[in-house]
Amino acid sequence: MRRRDFIRLLAGASVISPLGARAQRSSRMRHIGMLLGTASDAQDPVAAETLKQFDAALREVGWIEGNNIRVDYRFGGDFAKINASATELVALAPELIYALGLPAVQALHQKTRTIPIVFTQVADPVSFGLAESLAHPGGNVTGFMVWELSIGGKWIQLLREIAPELSHVGIIYNPDTARYAPPLIASAKAAAGSALAIIEYPTRSDGEVEAAAAAIAKEPHGGLLIIPEPFTTARRDQIIAQAARFSLATMQPVAGAVERGALISYTYAFDAIIQEPVEYIDRILKGASPAELPIQTPTKFELAINRKTADALGLKIPPTLLATADKIIE
Repeated sequence: MRRRDFIRLLAGASVISPLGARAQRSSRMRHIGMLLGTASDAQDPVAAETLKQFDAALREVGWIEGNNIRVDYRFGGDFAKINASATELVALAPELIYALGLPAVQALHQKTRTIPIVFTQVADPVSFGLAESLAHPGGNVTGFMVWELSIGGKWIQLLREIAPELSHVGIIYNPDTARYAPPLIASAKAAAGSALAIIEYPTRSDGEVEAAAAAIAKEPHGGLLIIPEPFTTARRDQIIAQAARFSLATMQPVAGAVERGALISYTYAFDAIIQEPVEYIDRILKGASPAELPIQTPTKFELAINRKTADALGLKIPPTLLATADKIIE
């Protein structure tokens, strides 16, 4: 799918950057691909915001789509679609592929060891065999990590701070698309200790998400922790709706979740994690090797809280959280 198929979604990104004069006027149109494994299609709200940020970052370094660069887009949302989209993109033989999410990168890596791949929204790329080391990736894959897998403990800590009466928390994720879930869950359980029950809910459908929320709500003082991955990202709004329906305090570290009604989120800054990899895309198009570009770790995290949702749940936001929050949604 080309940009023209959903450019109306990105009208805000169509204004020419003041730095447009820096555009590299090459004698040929450059060609890259982009695989959004974390979104099911171009109509997805997260996809629209992602593409807006990506377009702005390309323009910032002088690449203007339709002028000096062509981008082929593909989407995911589930393992089968991610795999099919990766096959299609590799067959198009772009000069580089920008991939969002671990399943997308893994699918691409299985299909090409020559086309450079720049990733974002990936945890622990070395353990998953995508690179030899963070400092020296050594192959055709490099990019930007999202967080250390110990962040599961931080998510539980923050959820307990805003909802101190919690007695049990359900963790929702799709095991097919969240292969990094076990260490995240382990760190969450370690932080919970014996006073807070952690219950895993592997889910593969909307019905299973609803059933998990209902099960947690059978007893009072229940909460949810949503592991960010393609399945839960694509169902961001459905999960928010179920959490509201069953009055569950929810840590949902998915882009835009708190703005849409989730209680609390702590994760990387969305604009930075989408835009920063464009520097590597630019460098590779100018001749750099991904094998020599070190994998970067996040430099900016954001704590966001929805005050309206807290009020609806009868929760008083502690002053310490209010003081440290980067975003308070009224």
